[in-house]
Amino acid sequence: MMELFGVSAMLLATFAGFGLLIGILFGFFGMGGSFLVTPALLVMGYEANVAVGSGLAFVFGTSVIATLKHRDLGQVDYKLGVLMIAGTTAGIEVGKIGLEYLQHIGLADTVVSVAYVGLLGGIGVFVTREALKDGGDDGGLDHDADEDLDDADIPDIAKKIQSYRVPPMMSLRGGFSVSLWMILLVAFATGLLSGFLGVGGGFIRMPALFYLIGVPVPVAVGTDLFEIVFSGGIGSFLYAQSGAVDLSIVVPLLAGSALGARLGAAATSLVEEDDIKVYFGVMLLLGAIAVAVRQIGGVLEMPVLDTVSLVIILGAALLVSGAVSYSAVRELRAAATDQSVAVDA
Repeated sequence: MMELFGVSAMLLATFAGFGLLIGILFGFFGMGGSFLVTPALLVMGYEANVAVGSGLAFVFGTSVIATLKHRDLGQVDYKLGVLMIAGTTAGIEVGKIGLEYLQHIGLADTVVSVAYVGLLGGIGVFVTREALKDGGDDGGLDHDADEDLDDADIPDIAKKIQSYRVPPMMSLRGGFSVSLWMILLVAFATGLLSGFLGVGGGFIRMPALFYLIGVPVPVAVGTDLFEIVFSGGIGSFLYAQSGAVDLSIVVPLLAGSALGARLGAAATSLVEEDDIKVYFGVMLLLGAIAVAVRQIGGVLEMPVLDTVSLVIILGAALLVSGAVSYSAVRELRAAATDQSVAVDA
């Protein structure tokens, strides 16, 4: 049987297939890499540092591929991305201080686990509820990120933040401006949560860019991916220096995600924004359940729950990536039908 890096062809094919699914999610949501890969590798028996390091290397490679596709679609706001990186970096440092204090008093594992599940579930419920509510009010949103957003398309919280006209004002994609200080404040808050929870934070930043700053969802995804290129690159470099990046994991994952990330990124220009938010919310809810099951398994010393958690993660990736692909194909068919009718007329 053919092997690469001493790994069987069956395992290589499994990693490539998993990479394809996650690549679709990554390109579509701007998150889903280490959030899904690292827990899966841990359940498969890899050491924690290898699981984290290989997950970060995969995230870096996939984010580069997906960002390039979003750039081609005009869905990356580089100015906003740089400002978010600056504010997020400061927030992460403060979050790490809080985490180290909790570790000192012996409460880190419990507090972080509960906060992580609560945040995943909370954001998932909020995003899904808002998307379903908006979907009932509006049949669909324009996908052209270069066109101005109608007032009705901007979340109320974002309208409030945009109303604080504290100079200097920054013009952003979507045809509106926001105070530099408001952007840095939002970035700091998301970085604080990311540093405290010890996660990349893509599932925090993407909704923050839309619901707090007000950029269109496709641009929020593309800009979030632009940020992840830097965080994933730095993280994977540091882990690679200690030999914690396993190429037998990363290479087949990237082989699958190279296609998946481009498909997912392209789908953001086809699928309705409300549908994107619903899929994102469902992904987070399933992720919260998977993490909760794994934590309960650790408390009750039931290793079988780790396997259940992995099944939920894989099922979530398959379910949501399938839904994304189906929606994109449906929109393409509808567009082709409309074009055919126009030609016949």
